[in-house]
Amino acid sequence: MLGKILLRYLKTYRWLLLGVLVFQFASAYAQLTLPRLNADIIDQGVAKADIGYIWTHGAIMLAVALGQIVAAIIATYFAARAAMAAGRDIRRDVYRKVSGFSEREVTQFGAGSLITRNTNDVQQVQMLAMMGATMLVSAPLLAIGGIIMALQQDMGMAWIIAVSVAAILLLIGIIASRMVPLFRSYQRKLDGVNLVMREQLTGVRVVRAFVRERIEEARFRLANTDIMVVGRRVGSLFVLMFPMAMLVMNVTVVAVIWFGGIRVNDGEIEIGTLFAFMQYIGLILGGVLMASFMTIMIPRAAVSAERIGEVLDVKGSLDRPDKPVSSFSAPGALEFDDVSFAYPGADEPVLSGITFRAEPGETVAIVGSTGAGKTTLVSLIPRLFDVSSGAVRVAGVDVREADLDLLWKGIGLVPQRPYLFTGTVASNLRFGREEATDAELWHALEIAQGREFVAEMEGGLDARIAQGGTNVSGGQRQRLAIARAIVHQPDILVFDDSFSALDLTTDSRLRQALWRELPRVTKIVVAQRVSTITEADRIIVLDAGRIVGMGTHDELVASNQTYREIVESQLGVDA
Repeated sequence: MLGKILLRYLKTYRWLLLGVLVFQFASAYAQLTLPRLNADIIDQGVAKADIGYIWTHGAIMLAVALGQIVAAIIATYFAARAAMAAGRDIRRDVYRKVSGFSEREVTQFGAGSLITRNTNDVQQVQMLAMMGATMLVSAPLLAIGGIIMALQQDMGMAWIIAVSVAAILLLIGIIASRMVPLFRSYQRKLDGVNLVMREQLTGVRVVRAFVRERIEEARFRLANTDIMVVGRRVGSLFVLMFPMAMLVMNVTVVAVIWFGGIRVNDGEIEIGTLFAFMQYIGLILGGVLMASFMTIMIPRAAVSAERIGEVLDVKGSLDRPDKPVSSFSAPGALEFDDVSFAYPGADEPVLSGITFRAEPGETVAIVGSTGAGKTTLVSLIPRLFDVSSGAVRVAGVDVREADLDLLWKGIGLVPQRPYLFTGTVASNLRFGREEATDAELWHALEIAQGREFVAEMEGGLDARIAQGGTNVSGGQRQRLAIARAIVHQPDILVFDDSFSALDLTTDSRLRQALWRELPRVTKIVVAQRVSTITEADRIIVLDAGRIVGMGTHDELVASNQTYREIVESQLGVDA
C-alpha cells in the first residue's frame, strides 16, 4: 500500500524527483571525489613538501566541496517541494472522501481515527517521501561508490568493509523487525488518545454537570499512559540502535588504523591512501546507516499508508451514481415508497413500511415518542443514509440515482443540533449560497425571528461567531441555522426538531413567517411540541418505526389513540 500511495501522488511531481536524482548524484560524486583529492595532497604535496601542489589541489578540493553543498541544498529543496505537495494532495483526497461519507462510514472508522489518518498518518508518509527522496538516493550511491573507491585504494583491507557492513545490517535488521508491530500499535493508541480528547472537549458541559472530571482524567491518563508505554519501547530501540551503530563504526576505524598502519609500515600503501580509505569507510558506513534509518521509517510509514488507503479505498454507501439523473420533474415533491431502514448490525429495522407523499408547498409534520425513528426518517431525504428497501423520491427522482449536488441544492436541512462554523454571521448564513446579498440575509433573519438580536450584535452581519456557535445562546443558534437554510433557497425545508429551543411566542411567529413568506416550499417538520404542528397540512404519527396514523390535527385527535395520548400529555386536556 505504501508503494501504491507514493506512486499515485509522487508521479505528478516526477520532474522534481528527476532533479533530486541528478543533484543527489552530483553531490554523492563530489563526496566520493574529496577523499581521493585529500590522499593526493598528502602523498604528493605534504610528503614531498610541494607547496604549489597543495595550493592548487586544495583549491580544487574547496571548489568540489562547495559544489557538493550547493547540489545537496538544491536536491533537498526539490525533495521537500515534491513531498510537501504530495502530502497536500493526500490530505485533500482524504478530506474529500470523508466529506462524502455517510454516518455509517464515519461510525465505522471513528471521528478520532479519521482525524489522525488525515494528520499524523499523512505526515508519516510525507516525511518518508522527503527523506526517501534524499537518503534513499544518496545512501546507495555513497555506499556502493565508497566500496568501489575504497577497493581502488587498497584491496588488502576489503575484509574490514565486509565485516562492518554485515554487522550494521544485522543490527538494523533485528531492531527493525521489532519496531513494525510497535508502530502499528502506536498509531492505534494515538487514535485512542484523540478519541478520548475529542469526547471530553465536546461533552465538557456534561462532564462538569455530573462531576466526572476525575473519572475522565483517569480515562485520559490510561489512554495517555498506553501510548507512552509503546512510545518508550520505540524510543528504547532507537536509543539502542545509534550507539550500537557508532560502536561498529568506531571499531571499524580502529581496525583500519591498526591494520592499515601495519601495511603503511610495510610499505604496501601510502599514508594518504590510508586516510582516504578511512574516509571511504566513513562514507560507506554512513550510507548504510542512512539506508538503515530509512528501514526504520518505512514500517511506520507503511502502517500509516495502510490506514490512509483504507479510507481512500472504502466504498462509501453514498457513492455517487455512474449516470446520475440531473433533471427533476416536480421540484418540491417528496415521496416515501414502502421504505424500510436498519442500521448495520441491528437486529430490527428502525423504520418499516413508510409510505407517504408530500406535494410542493405542503407542510408535513412528523411526531412520535422518543426512539420512534423521526430523525432517521428525515435523514433519508438528503441521503445521509440509504434505505434498506423501498425508495425515497425527491421531485420524482430516486435519491440514489440523483445527482447529489443537485439533490442537496434543492434541500435545506436544519438538524436537531444546529452547528455554526467559525467566522461571521454572514459567512454562516451564506454557507449554502455564497452569492446571497445582505438584503437576502436580513430577510432570512427576519423570517427566522433573528433580525433583532443580530442587529444588536457588534458588527451586525459581520459579528464574530465562535466554533460551534458557542458565543450565542441555544435559541439564537437555532434561529441562525434556520435562517441559513432559508438563504439556501431550497425546494424542500426539513426541520428536525428545530423549534425546541424557542419559546412558544417565537415559535409561533417563526412558523407564521415561514408559511407566509415561503408558500411554495415543501416543509417537513419533526416536532416534539404538539403546538408546533397543529396547523400542518398532514401529520404523520410514528410508533416503533411504523406509521400508525396520518391526517390533520383534528382528524388524528378524533381517530388516533397514540396521537391523542401525545396531545393529552402535553396540553393537559381531555382529547
